[in-house]
Amino acid sequence: MTTADARKPLFIRMHDADNVAIVANDGGLDAGAVFGNGLALVDRVPQGHKVALVDLPRGTAVRRYNVTIGTTNKDIPAGSWVHERLLDMPAARELEGLPIATVKPPVQAPLEGYTFEGFRNADGSVGTRNILAVTTTVQCVAGVVDFAVQRIKAELLPKFPNVDDVVGLEHSYGCGVAIDAPDAIIPIRTLRNISLNPNFGGEVMVVSLGCEKLQPERLLPPGSFAIVDERSVVGTGSSAEPQLDVVCLQSENHIGFMSMIDSIMTAAQLHLERLNARRRETVPASELVVGVQCGGSDAFSGVTANPALGFCTDLLVRAGASVMFSENTEVRDGIDQLTSRASTPEVAEGIIREMAWYDAYLKKGLVDRSANTTPGNKKGGLSNIVEKAMGSIVKSGSVPITGVISPGEKLKAKGLTYAATPASDFICGTLQLAAGMNLHVFTTGRGTPYGLAQVPVIKVATRTDLARRWHDLMDINAGRIADGEATIEDVGWELFRFMLDVASGRKKTFAEQWKLHNALVLFNPAPIT
Repeated sequence: MTTADARKPLFIRMHDADNVAIVANDGGLDAGAVFGNGLALVDRVPQGHKVALVDLPRGTAVRRYNVTIGTTNKDIPAGSWVHERLLDMPAARELEGLPIATVKPPVQAPLEGYTFEGFRNADGSVGTRNILAVTTTVQCVAGVVDFAVQRIKAELLPKFPNVDDVVGLEHSYGCGVAIDAPDAIIPIRTLRNISLNPNFGGEVMVVSLGCEKLQPERLLPPGSFAIVDERSVVGTGSSAEPQLDVVCLQSENHIGFMSMIDSIMTAAQLHLERLNARRRETVPASELVVGVQCGGSDAFSGVTANPALGFCTDLLVRAGASVMFSENTEVRDGIDQLTSRASTPEVAEGIIREMAWYDAYLKKGLVDRSANTTPGNKKGGLSNIVEKAMGSIVKSGSVPITGVISPGEKLKAKGLTYAATPASDFICGTLQLAAGMNLHVFTTGRGTPYGLAQVPVIKVATRTDLARRWHDLMDINAGRIADGEATIEDVGWELFRFMLDVASGRKKTFAEQWKLHNALVLFNPAPIT
Protein backbone atom coordinates (compact mmCIF):
# COMPACT_ATOMS: atom_id res chain seq x y z
CA MET A 1 0.00 0.00 0.00
CA THR A 2 1.49 3.37 -1.02
CA THR A 3 1.41 6.42 1.23
CA ALA A 4 -1.36 7.84 -0.91
CA ASP A 5 -3.31 4.57 -0.74
CA ALA A 6 -2.90 4.48 3.05
CA ARG A 7 -4.70 7.82 3.26
CA LYS A 8 -7.56 6.74 0.98
CA PRO A 9 -10.59 5.25 2.75
CA LEU A 10 -10.45 1.49 2.11
CA PHE A 11 -12.61 -1.44 3.11
CA ILE A 12 -12.19 -5.22 2.76
CA ARG A 13 -15.16 -7.28 1.64
CA MET A 14 -14.69 -11.04 1.99
CA HIS A 15 -17.39 -12.21 -0.46
CA ASP A 16 -19.53 -10.63 -3.17
CA ALA A 17 -22.67 -11.62 -1.26
CA ASP A 18 -21.57 -9.80 1.92
CA ASN A 19 -23.55 -6.74 2.95
CA VAL A 20 -20.85 -5.52 5.36
CA ALA A 21 -17.11 -4.94 5.01
CA ILE A 22 -14.34 -4.02 7.46
CA VAL A 23 -12.42 -0.75 7.49
CA ALA A 24 -8.80 -1.37 6.48
CA ASN A 25 -7.18 1.95 7.39
CA ASP A 26 -4.88 2.24 10.42
CA GLY A 27 -6.67 4.22 13.12
CA GLY A 28 -10.07 3.76 11.50
CA LEU A 29 -12.05 6.39 9.59
CA ASP A 30 -14.11 9.39 10.66
CA ALA A 31 -17.70 10.08 9.70
CA GLY A 32 -17.87 11.69 6.27
CA ALA A 33 -15.05 9.60 4.78
CA VAL A 34 -15.96 8.48 1.27
CA PHE A 35 -14.86 5.17 -0.22
CA GLY A 36 -13.97 4.66 -3.85
CA ASN A 37 -17.43 3.28 -4.63
CA GLY A 38 -19.05 6.47 -3.33
CA LEU A 39 -20.20 5.06 0.03
CA ALA A 40 -19.90 7.73 2.76
CA LEU A 41 -19.46 6.87 6.43
CA VAL A 42 -22.30 7.94 8.71
CA ASP A 43 -20.32 7.13 11.88
CA ARG A 44 -16.70 6.98 12.88
CA VAL A 45 -15.64 3.33 12.34
CA PRO A 46 -12.51 1.88 14.03
CA GLN A 47 -10.04 -0.18 12.01
CA GLY A 48 -11.26 -3.75 11.50
CA HIS A 49 -14.86 -2.91 12.36
CA LYS A 50 -17.78 -3.42 10.03
CA VAL A 51 -19.50 -0.83 7.88
CA ALA A 52 -22.92 -1.38 6.30
CA LEU A 53 -22.54 -1.45 2.51
CA VAL A 54 -26.31 -1.07 2.00
CA ASP A 55 -29.28 -0.13 4.13
CA LEU A 56 -29.95 -2.92 6.64
CA PRO A 57 -33.54 -2.75 7.93
CA ARG A 58 -34.31 -4.32 11.29
CA GLY A 59 -34.39 -8.13 10.98
CA THR A 60 -31.90 -8.24 8.09
CA ALA A 61 -29.38 -11.09 8.01
CA VAL A 62 -25.88 -9.56 8.18
CA ARG A 63 -23.45 -11.51 6.03
CA ARG A 64 -19.66 -11.72 6.20
CA TYR A 65 -17.68 -14.57 4.58
CA ASN A 66 -21.06 -15.22 2.84
CA VAL A 67 -22.30 -16.49 6.21
CA THR A 68 -25.01 -14.97 8.39
CA ILE A 69 -23.18 -13.69 11.47
CA GLY A 70 -26.23 -12.01 13.01
CA THR A 71 -29.56 -10.28 12.48
CA THR A 72 -30.00 -6.53 12.87
CA ASN A 73 -32.08 -5.47 15.88
CA LYS A 74 -32.67 -1.95 14.50
CA ASP A 75 -32.56 -0.15 11.16
CA ILE A 76 -28.96 0.48 10.09
CA PRO A 77 -28.39 2.95 7.23
CA ALA A 78 -25.67 2.34 4.65
CA GLY A 79 -22.33 3.73 5.83
CA SER A 80 -23.07 3.04 9.52
CA TRP A 81 -20.84 1.26 12.01
CA VAL A 82 -22.17 -2.29 12.50
CA HIS A 83 -21.06 -3.47 15.95
CA GLU A 84 -22.05 -6.29 18.30
CA ARG A 85 -24.80 -4.33 20.10
CA LEU A 86 -26.73 -4.01 16.84
CA LEU A 87 -26.71 -7.75 16.11
CA ASP A 88 -28.63 -10.71 17.50
CA MET A 89 -26.54 -13.85 17.23
CA PRO A 90 -28.05 -16.77 15.29
CA ALA A 91 -28.64 -20.13 16.96
CA ALA A 92 -25.95 -22.77 16.62
CA ARG A 93 -26.24 -25.22 13.74
CA GLU A 94 -27.87 -28.47 14.80
CA LEU A 95 -25.66 -31.54 14.69
CA GLU A 96 -28.16 -33.55 12.65
CA GLY A 97 -28.51 -33.43 8.88
CA LEU A 98 -24.98 -32.20 8.25
CA PRO A 99 -23.16 -32.76 4.95
CA ILE A 100 -20.93 -35.81 5.38
CA ALA A 101 -17.68 -36.10 3.39
CA THR A 102 -19.20 -34.30 0.41
CA VAL A 103 -16.27 -32.05 -0.56
CA LYS A 104 -13.65 -33.79 -2.66
CA PRO A 105 -10.92 -31.24 -3.40
CA PRO A 106 -8.60 -32.00 -6.31
CA VAL A 107 -5.55 -33.97 -5.24
CA GLN A 108 -2.53 -31.67 -5.17
CA ALA A 109 0.91 -32.81 -6.24
CA PRO A 110 3.20 -33.94 -3.40
CA LEU A 111 5.65 -31.31 -2.21
CA GLU A 112 8.99 -33.09 -2.31
CA GLY A 113 12.57 -32.21 -1.47
CA TYR A 114 11.97 -30.16 1.68
CA THR A 115 13.89 -31.18 4.80
CA PHE A 116 14.92 -29.96 8.23
CA GLU A 117 17.54 -30.95 10.79
CA GLY A 118 15.85 -32.81 13.63
CA PHE A 119 16.50 -35.25 16.46
CA ARG A 120 15.40 -38.78 15.52
CA ASN A 121 13.90 -40.72 18.44
CA ALA A 122 13.91 -44.47 19.07
CA ASP A 123 10.15 -44.67 18.49
CA GLY A 124 10.50 -43.09 15.03
CA SER A 125 9.27 -39.64 15.98
CA VAL A 126 11.44 -36.54 15.46
CA GLY A 127 12.09 -33.66 17.81
CA THR A 128 12.80 -30.08 16.80
CA ARG A 129 14.48 -29.47 20.16
CA ASN A 130 16.51 -31.65 22.55
CA ILE A 131 15.02 -31.01 26.01
CA LEU A 132 15.12 -32.75 29.37
CA ALA A 133 11.62 -32.78 30.84
CA VAL A 134 10.87 -33.32 34.52
CA THR A 135 7.33 -34.58 34.91
CA THR A 136 5.41 -34.02 38.13
CA THR A 137 2.57 -36.20 39.39
CA VAL A 138 1.05 -33.52 41.61
CA GLN A 139 1.15 -29.77 42.18
CA CYS A 140 2.60 -30.30 45.70
CA VAL A 141 6.08 -30.96 44.28
CA ALA A 142 6.14 -27.91 41.98
CA GLY A 143 8.27 -25.75 44.28
CA VAL A 144 10.86 -28.48 44.77
CA VAL A 145 11.01 -29.19 41.05
CA ASP A 146 11.38 -25.52 40.19
CA PHE A 147 14.26 -25.18 42.67
CA ALA A 148 15.92 -28.31 41.23
CA VAL A 149 15.46 -27.21 37.61
CA GLN A 150 17.14 -23.89 38.31
CA ARG A 151 20.07 -25.74 39.92
CA ILE A 152 20.28 -28.13 36.96
CA LYS A 153 20.30 -25.22 34.50
CA ALA A 154 23.00 -23.39 36.44
CA GLU A 155 25.27 -26.31 37.39
CA LEU A 156 24.69 -29.19 34.95
CA LEU A 157 23.28 -27.88 31.69
CA PRO A 158 26.44 -25.91 30.70
CA LYS A 159 28.31 -29.24 30.63
CA PHE A 160 25.98 -30.61 27.94
CA PRO A 161 26.05 -28.24 24.95
CA ASN A 162 23.82 -30.42 22.76
CA VAL A 163 20.89 -30.19 25.20
CA ASP A 164 18.67 -27.17 24.55
CA ASP A 165 16.92 -26.79 27.89
CA VAL A 166 15.56 -28.37 31.06
CA VAL A 167 11.85 -27.86 31.80
CA GLY A 168 9.56 -28.82 34.65
CA LEU A 169 6.17 -30.12 33.55
CA GLU A 170 4.20 -28.51 36.36
CA HIS A 171 0.42 -28.51 36.58
CA SER A 172 -2.44 -28.20 39.07
CA TYR A 173 -3.68 -31.80 38.90
CA GLY A 174 -2.81 -34.97 40.81
CA CYS A 175 -4.74 -34.79 44.11
CA GLY A 176 -7.96 -33.37 45.52
CA VAL A 177 -9.67 -34.65 42.39
CA ALA A 178 -12.15 -37.41 41.57
CA ILE A 179 -9.42 -39.59 40.11
CA ASP A 180 -11.83 -42.43 39.24
CA ALA A 181 -14.41 -40.24 37.50
CA PRO A 182 -14.95 -41.19 33.84
CA ASP A 183 -13.55 -37.90 32.54
CA ALA A 184 -10.42 -38.13 34.72
CA ILE A 185 -8.81 -40.02 31.85
CA ILE A 186 -8.47 -36.70 30.01
CA PRO A 187 -5.95 -34.97 32.33
CA ILE A 188 -4.17 -38.25 33.08
CA ARG A 189 -3.52 -39.19 29.46
CA THR A 190 -2.70 -35.56 28.68
CA LEU A 191 0.13 -35.50 31.20
CA ARG A 192 1.27 -38.98 30.16
CA ASN A 193 1.46 -38.06 26.49
CA ILE A 194 3.14 -34.71 27.13
CA SER A 195 5.84 -36.61 29.01
CA LEU A 196 6.49 -38.56 25.82
CA ASN A 197 6.54 -35.55 23.46
CA PRO A 198 9.11 -35.95 20.64
CA ASN A 199 11.09 -32.92 21.86
CA PHE A 200 12.04 -34.83 25.04
CA GLY A 201 13.93 -37.59 23.24
CA GLY A 202 12.39 -40.43 25.28
CA GLU A 203 14.23 -39.26 28.40
CA VAL A 204 11.62 -38.37 30.98
CA MET A 205 12.13 -37.93 34.71
CA VAL A 206 9.21 -38.08 37.11
CA VAL A 207 9.07 -36.43 40.54
CA SER A 208 6.35 -37.79 42.83
CA LEU A 209 5.31 -36.72 46.32
CA GLY A 210 4.23 -40.20 47.41
CA CYS A 211 0.74 -39.82 48.87
CA GLU A 212 -0.99 -38.24 45.87
CA LYS A 213 -3.96 -39.80 44.07
CA LEU A 214 -2.16 -39.75 40.72
CA GLN A 215 0.44 -42.39 41.57
CA PRO A 216 3.32 -42.93 39.12
CA GLU A 217 1.95 -46.38 38.21
CA ARG A 218 -1.30 -44.74 37.18
CA LEU A 219 0.32 -41.95 35.22
CA LEU A 220 2.70 -44.27 33.40
CA PRO A 221 1.88 -47.84 32.31
CA PRO A 222 3.37 -50.53 34.56
CA GLY A 223 6.80 -51.67 33.44
CA SER A 224 7.62 -48.46 31.57
CA PHE A 225 9.48 -46.83 34.45
CA ALA A 226 11.59 -47.68 37.49
CA ILE A 227 11.42 -46.31 41.05
CA VAL A 228 14.80 -45.04 42.28
CA ASP A 229 16.05 -43.89 45.66
CA GLU A 230 17.84 -40.64 46.34
CA ARG A 231 21.28 -41.97 45.35
CA SER A 232 20.63 -44.22 42.36
CA VAL A 233 18.92 -44.24 39.00
CA VAL A 234 17.55 -47.32 37.25
CA GLY A 235 16.75 -47.29 33.56
CA THR A 236 14.02 -49.32 31.87
CA GLY A 237 16.41 -51.42 29.87
CA SER A 238 15.16 -51.42 26.26
CA SER A 239 16.61 -48.56 24.23
CA ALA A 240 13.40 -48.44 22.19
CA GLU A 241 11.37 -47.61 25.30
CA PRO A 242 11.24 -44.17 26.88
CA GLN A 243 13.78 -43.89 29.68
CA LEU A 244 11.58 -43.14 32.69
CA ASP A 245 12.79 -42.63 36.26
CA VAL A 246 10.82 -41.67 39.34
CA VAL A 247 12.09 -39.76 42.37
CA CYS A 248 9.68 -39.95 45.35
CA LEU A 249 10.07 -37.08 47.79
CA GLN A 250 8.43 -38.96 50.69
CA SER A 251 10.99 -41.75 50.44
CA GLU A 252 12.41 -42.57 53.89
CA ASN A 253 15.87 -42.16 52.38
CA HIS A 254 15.34 -38.44 51.98
CA ILE A 255 16.69 -36.56 55.00
CA GLY A 256 16.04 -32.87 54.49
CA PHE A 257 15.23 -30.71 51.50
CA MET A 258 18.68 -30.79 49.93
CA SER A 259 18.68 -34.58 49.78
CA MET A 260 15.59 -34.34 47.56
CA ILE A 261 17.40 -31.88 45.30
CA ASP A 262 20.45 -34.19 45.22
CA SER A 263 18.26 -37.09 44.07
CA ILE A 264 16.71 -35.07 41.28
CA MET A 265 20.10 -33.78 40.12
CA THR A 266 21.62 -37.29 40.21
CA ALA A 267 18.82 -38.55 37.97
CA ALA A 268 19.13 -35.52 35.71
CA GLN A 269 22.85 -36.10 35.20
CA LEU A 270 22.32 -39.48 33.52
CA HIS A 271 19.45 -38.26 31.35
CA LEU A 272 21.48 -35.24 30.24
CA GLU A 273 24.39 -37.48 29.28
CA ARG A 274 22.17 -39.54 27.00
CA LEU A 275 20.49 -36.50 25.49
CA ASN A 276 23.83 -34.82 24.91
CA ALA A 277 24.97 -37.76 22.77
CA ARG A 278 22.20 -37.02 20.26
CA ARG A 279 22.82 -35.04 17.08
CA ARG A 280 20.57 -33.41 14.54
CA GLU A 281 20.18 -35.25 11.24
CA THR A 282 18.50 -34.40 7.97
CA VAL A 283 14.91 -35.59 7.94
CA PRO A 284 12.04 -34.96 5.50
CA ALA A 285 9.52 -32.21 6.20
CA SER A 286 6.99 -35.01 6.65
CA GLU A 287 8.35 -35.42 10.21
CA LEU A 288 6.91 -32.06 11.28
CA VAL A 289 3.95 -32.25 13.66
CA VAL A 290 2.48 -28.76 13.68
CA GLY A 291 -0.21 -27.41 15.97
CA VAL A 292 -1.99 -24.30 14.69
CA GLN A 293 -3.90 -21.93 16.95
CA CYS A 294 -5.10 -18.33 17.12
CA GLY A 295 -5.48 -16.08 20.13
CA GLY A 296 -6.19 -12.42 20.73
CA SER A 297 -8.04 -12.58 17.41
CA ASP A 298 -9.43 -9.60 15.53
CA ALA A 299 -11.37 -9.01 12.33
CA PHE A 300 -8.14 -9.25 10.32
CA SER A 301 -7.39 -12.77 11.59
CA GLY A 302 -9.64 -14.26 8.93
CA VAL A 303 -8.32 -11.85 6.28
CA THR A 304 -4.53 -12.13 6.58
CA ALA A 305 -2.83 -14.41 9.13
CA ASN A 306 -5.24 -17.34 9.18
CA PRO A 307 -5.61 -17.59 5.39
CA ALA A 308 -1.80 -17.48 5.06
CA LEU A 309 -1.50 -20.17 7.72
CA GLY A 310 -4.19 -22.15 5.88
CA PHE A 311 -2.14 -21.98 2.69
CA CYS A 312 0.89 -23.13 4.71
CA THR A 313 -1.19 -25.98 6.16
CA ASP A 314 -1.87 -27.18 2.62
CA LEU A 315 1.88 -27.01 1.86
CA LEU A 316 2.70 -29.03 4.97
CA VAL A 317 0.15 -31.73 4.16
CA ARG A 318 1.44 -31.90 0.59
CA ALA A 319 4.91 -32.43 2.09
CA GLY A 320 3.55 -35.38 4.11
CA ALA A 321 3.57 -33.61 7.49
CA SER A 322 1.02 -33.76 10.30
CA VAL A 323 -1.05 -30.66 11.10
CA MET A 324 -3.69 -30.31 13.79
CA PHE A 325 -6.22 -27.53 14.28
CA SER A 326 -8.44 -27.26 17.33
CA GLU A 327 -10.60 -24.94 19.49
CA ASN A 328 -14.11 -26.41 19.67
CA THR A 329 -16.08 -23.21 20.23
CA GLU A 330 -14.13 -21.41 17.50
CA VAL A 331 -15.14 -23.90 14.81
CA ARG A 332 -18.55 -24.96 16.16
CA ASP A 333 -20.47 -22.51 13.96
CA GLY A 334 -18.73 -23.89 10.89
CA ILE A 335 -19.42 -27.54 11.73
CA ASP A 336 -20.93 -28.08 8.26
CA GLN A 337 -17.65 -26.93 6.68
CA LEU A 338 -15.73 -29.49 8.74
CA THR A 339 -18.00 -32.48 8.20
CA SER A 340 -18.17 -31.80 4.48
CA ARG A 341 -14.34 -31.72 4.27
CA ALA A 342 -13.97 -34.98 6.22
CA SER A 343 -12.20 -37.60 4.14
CA THR A 344 -14.60 -40.35 5.27
CA PRO A 345 -17.97 -40.61 7.00
CA GLU A 346 -16.15 -42.01 10.04
CA VAL A 347 -14.05 -38.85 10.38
CA ALA A 348 -17.17 -36.68 9.99
CA GLU A 349 -18.97 -38.67 12.70
CA GLY A 350 -15.93 -38.28 14.95
CA ILE A 351 -16.07 -34.50 14.57
CA ILE A 352 -19.80 -34.50 15.36
CA ARG A 353 -19.20 -36.69 18.41
CA GLU A 354 -16.59 -34.28 19.79
CA MET A 355 -18.83 -31.25 19.21
CA ALA A 356 -21.79 -32.97 20.89
CA TRP A 357 -19.62 -33.84 23.90
CA TYR A 358 -18.45 -30.25 24.21
CA ASP A 359 -21.95 -28.84 23.77
CA ALA A 360 -23.01 -31.01 26.72
CA TYR A 361 -19.97 -29.90 28.73
CA LEU A 362 -20.85 -26.22 28.23
CA LYS A 363 -24.51 -26.86 29.01
CA LYS A 364 -23.51 -28.51 32.28
CA GLY A 365 -21.74 -25.27 33.19
CA LEU A 366 -24.82 -23.22 32.25
CA VAL A 367 -23.03 -21.43 29.40
CA ASP A 368 -22.90 -21.74 25.63
CA ARG A 369 -20.53 -20.87 22.78
CA SER A 370 -21.36 -17.14 23.07
CA ALA A 371 -19.16 -16.98 26.19
CA ASN A 372 -16.08 -17.37 23.99
CA THR A 373 -15.57 -13.88 22.60
CA THR A 374 -13.47 -11.50 24.71
CA PRO A 375 -13.54 -7.71 25.11
CA GLY A 376 -10.38 -7.64 22.99
CA ASN A 377 -11.99 -9.66 20.21
CA LYS A 378 -14.86 -7.17 20.11
CA LYS A 379 -12.52 -4.17 20.24
CA GLY A 380 -10.77 -5.74 17.26
CA GLY A 381 -14.01 -5.84 15.26
CA LEU A 382 -15.40 -9.33 15.95
CA SER A 383 -19.06 -9.04 16.92
CA ASN A 384 -19.64 -12.60 18.12
CA ILE A 385 -18.44 -16.20 18.01
CA VAL A 386 -20.03 -16.85 14.62
CA GLU A 387 -17.90 -14.20 12.94
CA LYS A 388 -14.86 -15.31 14.94
CA ALA A 389 -15.35 -18.94 13.90
CA MET A 390 -15.47 -18.12 10.19
CA GLY A 391 -12.06 -16.47 10.46
CA SER A 392 -10.67 -19.23 12.65
CA ILE A 393 -11.50 -22.20 10.43
CA VAL A 394 -9.54 -20.89 7.44
CA LYS A 395 -6.22 -21.64 9.16
CA SER A 396 -6.99 -25.32 8.48
CA GLY A 397 -6.52 -24.74 4.76
CA SER A 398 -8.44 -26.61 2.09
CA VAL A 399 -7.14 -30.19 2.28
CA PRO A 400 -9.39 -33.02 3.51
CA ILE A 401 -9.63 -33.61 7.26
CA THR A 402 -8.27 -37.13 7.64
CA GLY A 403 -8.38 -37.63 11.40
CA VAL A 404 -10.01 -36.58 14.66
CA ILE A 405 -8.76 -37.09 18.23
CA SER A 406 -10.25 -36.48 21.65
CA PRO A 407 -8.61 -34.25 24.29
CA GLY A 408 -5.29 -35.66 25.49
CA GLU A 409 -4.96 -38.33 22.82
CA LYS A 410 -1.92 -38.74 20.58
CA LEU A 411 -2.09 -38.19 16.85
CA LYS A 412 -2.89 -41.34 14.96
CA ALA A 413 -2.00 -40.41 11.37
CA LYS A 414 -0.34 -37.85 9.15
CA GLY A 415 -2.30 -35.26 7.22
CA LEU A 416 -4.82 -32.80 8.70
CA THR A 417 -6.38 -33.80 12.04
CA TYR A 418 -9.04 -32.09 14.08
CA ALA A 419 -7.73 -32.24 17.66
CA ALA A 420 -10.74 -31.45 19.84
CA THR A 421 -9.79 -28.94 22.56
CA PRO A 422 -11.29 -26.01 24.42
CA ALA A 423 -10.45 -22.64 22.86
CA SER A 424 -8.32 -21.43 25.79
CA ASP A 425 -4.84 -20.68 24.41
CA PHE A 426 -3.14 -22.46 27.30
CA ILE A 427 -5.36 -25.57 27.39
CA CYS A 428 -5.29 -25.89 23.60
CA GLY A 429 -1.50 -25.61 23.51
CA THR A 430 -1.18 -28.16 26.33
CA LEU A 431 -3.43 -30.65 24.53
CA GLN A 432 -1.60 -30.16 21.23
CA LEU A 433 1.65 -30.91 23.07
CA ALA A 434 0.09 -34.13 24.31
CA ALA A 435 -0.89 -35.02 20.75
CA GLY A 436 2.78 -34.93 19.76
CA MET A 437 3.28 -31.41 18.43
CA ASN A 438 6.94 -30.52 17.77
CA LEU A 439 6.29 -27.04 16.32
CA HIS A 440 3.57 -24.50 17.12
CA VAL A 441 2.14 -21.63 15.01
CA PHE A 442 0.07 -18.99 16.75
CA THR A 443 -1.69 -16.12 14.96
CA THR A 444 -2.80 -12.98 16.79
CA GLY A 445 -4.46 -9.67 16.02
CA ARG A 446 -4.62 -7.96 19.38
CA GLY A 447 -1.20 -9.30 20.40
CA THR A 448 -0.14 -11.79 23.05
CA PRO A 449 3.30 -12.79 24.41
CA TYR A 450 2.15 -16.45 24.55
CA GLY A 451 4.89 -19.06 24.42
CA LEU A 452 5.70 -22.62 25.50
CA ALA A 453 8.94 -23.94 26.98
CA GLN A 454 8.44 -27.38 25.44
CA VAL A 455 8.18 -26.42 21.77
CA PRO A 456 9.04 -23.44 19.55
CA VAL A 457 6.08 -21.06 19.07
CA ILE A 458 6.00 -19.00 15.85
CA LYS A 459 3.87 -15.86 16.19
CA VAL A 460 2.07 -14.37 13.18
CA ALA A 461 0.64 -10.84 13.36
CA THR A 462 -2.59 -10.06 11.50
CA ARG A 463 -1.84 -6.33 11.11
CA THR A 464 1.24 -4.30 10.22
CA ASP A 465 0.51 -1.92 13.10
CA LEU A 466 0.87 -4.79 15.57
CA ALA A 467 3.99 -6.13 13.83
CA ARG A 468 5.52 -2.65 13.99
CA ARG A 469 4.73 -2.02 17.66
CA TRP A 470 5.60 -5.56 18.77
CA HIS A 471 8.55 -5.85 16.39
CA ASP A 472 10.51 -8.07 18.77
CA LEU A 473 7.60 -10.40 19.59
CA MET A 474 6.00 -11.11 16.20
CA ASP A 475 7.96 -13.46 13.91
CA ILE A 476 5.88 -13.01 10.73
CA ASN A 477 3.87 -9.99 9.57
CA ALA A 478 0.77 -11.16 7.68
CA GLY A 479 -0.53 -7.59 7.76
CA ARG A 480 1.36 -7.03 4.52
CA ILE A 481 -1.51 -8.86 2.82
CA ALA A 482 -4.02 -6.18 3.83
CA ASP A 483 -1.45 -3.52 2.94
CA GLY A 484 -1.28 -4.89 -0.61
CA GLU A 485 2.45 -5.63 -0.27
CA ALA A 486 2.17 -9.44 -0.30
CA THR A 487 -0.31 -12.14 -1.27
CA ILE A 488 -1.68 -14.88 0.95
CA GLU A 489 0.53 -17.30 -0.96
CA ASP A 490 3.63 -15.13 -0.43
CA VAL A 491 3.17 -15.10 3.35
CA GLY A 492 2.23 -18.79 3.39
CA TRP A 493 5.52 -19.73 1.69
CA GLU A 494 7.44 -17.36 3.97
CA LEU A 495 5.94 -19.09 6.99
CA PHE A 496 6.66 -22.56 5.57
CA ARG A 497 10.35 -21.78 5.02
CA PHE A 498 10.64 -20.09 8.42
CA MET A 499 9.18 -23.21 10.04
CA LEU A 500 11.90 -25.37 8.49
CA ASP A 501 14.57 -22.99 9.79
CA VAL A 502 13.08 -22.94 13.29
CA ALA A 503 12.62 -26.72 13.33
CA SER A 504 16.29 -27.10 12.35
CA GLY A 505 17.49 -24.80 15.12
CA ARG A 506 18.94 -22.38 12.57
CA LYS A 507 16.57 -19.69 13.81
CA LYS A 508 14.87 -19.06 17.13
CA THR A 509 11.45 -17.52 17.57
CA PHE A 510 11.12 -14.36 19.61
CA ALA A 511 9.28 -16.34 22.29
CA GLU A 512 12.35 -18.60 22.54
CA GLN A 513 14.78 -15.70 22.56
CA TRP A 514 12.96 -13.97 25.41
CA LYS A 515 12.09 -17.27 27.14
CA LEU A 516 8.39 -16.41 27.23
CA HIS A 517 6.84 -19.57 28.64
CA ASN A 518 3.23 -19.96 29.71
CA ALA A 519 2.25 -22.61 32.25
CA LEU A 520 0.71 -25.88 31.11
CA VAL A 521 -2.99 -26.14 31.92
CA LEU A 522 -4.55 -29.60 32.07
CA PHE A 523 -8.18 -29.79 30.91
CA ASN A 524 -10.06 -31.45 33.77
CA PRO A 525 -13.83 -31.79 33.25
CA ALA A 526 -14.07 -34.21 36.20
CA PRO A 527 -15.21 -32.98 39.66
CA ILE A 528 -12.83 -31.51 42.23
CA THR A 529 -13.16 -33.24 45.61
